Amino acid sequence: MQLNIKQKMSRVIESEAAAIGAIKITDAFEEAVKTLLACDGRIVTTGIGKAGFIAHKFAATLASTGTPAFYIHPAEAGHGDMGMLSEGDCIIAFSTSGKSNEVIEMLEIAHHLGIGSIIGITSHIDSPLRELSEIVLDMGPDIEEPCPLKITPSATIAVMLAISDAIALTLMELKGFTVEDYGMRHHKGYLGSITKKKNDG
Repeated sequence: MQLNIKQKMSRVIESEAAAIGAIKITDAFEEAVKTLLACDGRIVTTGIGKAGFIAHKFAATLASTGTPAFYIHPAEAGHGDMGMLSEGDCIIAFSTSGKSNEVIEMLEIAHHLGIGSIIGITSHIDSPLRELSEIVLDMGPDIEEPCPLKITPSATIAVMLAISDAIALTLMELKGFTVEDYGMRHHKGYLGSITKKKNDG
């Protein structure tokens, strides 16, 4: 069978774009932003596998846009990294299935440590993550992966990324974050040069 490469690539991109376009911004999304804005502790992100990479990127985006945050790998959490948490912290957990054992175990222990609140970003309706989260952000229950095996996470990961960016950039605006503020946190590289020009101008 001969594969039309350009057509296949277009379908993957269209599928991921459609999944992002189907996200329903409910009251829970507004509640999540307000919770993070009012958080007295630190913002902690977590997730494993592909979701973990999105969680890690989310923490980096938050930190560079005025909301200090860091990522904890849930597998390392059981080997001492739970000690990085303190009362009043807010956790944002990423898991499409909401059933990843490492993430669930970390959140169960976090409750015993008196964590301020847990926000879960998930797709599956029947997941322990929903039970452990004060706020649940639904990715959508019927996201179809464009992978030929219908397995490889791509559309779901695109949805996670879009949700996390929407949160981070909304927080940034609510805080009145300026170009000068950005430059103080990101003074190197191409973006650093842009902020310097804008500040000097």
